[in-house]
Amino acid sequence: MTLSAIGVAVTRDGFDHLKDWICSEDRPIEIQDFVAPDLIAGNCSAIIAHYKSALSGHKGHRGIHGPFFGLDLANPDKDIRKLVQQRLLKGLEIAEALSAKHMVVHSPFSYWDLLNRYNYPSAIPSMNAAAADCLAGVLPRAADIGCDLVIENIEDTDPNMRVALVQEIAHPNLKVSIDTGHADLAHGRFTAPPMVDFITAAAGHLGHVHLQDADGYADRHWHPGQGRLNWQPILKAIEALDEAPHLIIEVRDEMARIPHTAQWLSDIIK
Repeated sequence: MTLSAIGVAVTRDGFDHLKDWICSEDRPIEIQDFVAPDLIAGNCSAIIAHYKSALSGHKGHRGIHGPFFGLDLANPDKDIRKLVQQRLLKGLEIAEALSAKHMVVHSPFSYWDLLNRYNYPSAIPSMNAAAADCLAGVLPRAADIGCDLVIENIEDTDPNMRVALVQEIAHPNLKVSIDTGHADLAHGRFTAPPMVDFITAAAGHLGHVHLQDADGYADRHWHPGQGRLNWQPILKAIEALDEAPHLIIEVRDEMARIPHTAQWLSDIIK
């Protein structure tokens, strides 16, 4: 399948700098301001109004990064899961206001879970059940507004755990997300499979990819091409999927370089 258009993750400052580039060709955008706990817990009307005005002529795909700091989808405490639900529902309220069609949420799985899956055989099933319970109050709302929740790898070292969770919940608005730099960190430091294997494992369920480069040591969020990842095989593996996940460049700085990076990625797959 043909790769989807390459978009960019931004907060307000970055968006204002790239607005013309984004809107001139209706490029995909992922708005990330709302990950801030104090912001999403308060009144978001001013920043929502700013984006709605700035994107008034934009017809490209939109998404947001949902809240995640301290919010564990698989928290074993049901009262805390209710708070997680509330924050995710607030995220979907924002997504609806901005006509966003995906919201990134964070995976609950870690290397400890992988190493102890036989030592504590009930741990993963219990986590899956808790995550399913948490999302049971969120996914119907996502469906109502036509927004997919995409579960991003964070500390994951087994690419199959999120896929199994998505398969178990089996909701059409729940999909897998891959962050290329997170996957490479897990590969470099914690014996996870290479990045392309994360893509293969997610086949049939992959809805979203964060494109960033790294050095296999830390979560660098460098521009693709600045780290050690081999981008042609990565993009070809995505292109080989039956689905076309949303591709979002997610970098920490040098936002003025984004148009060059997007063009470079497009060129190497031709």
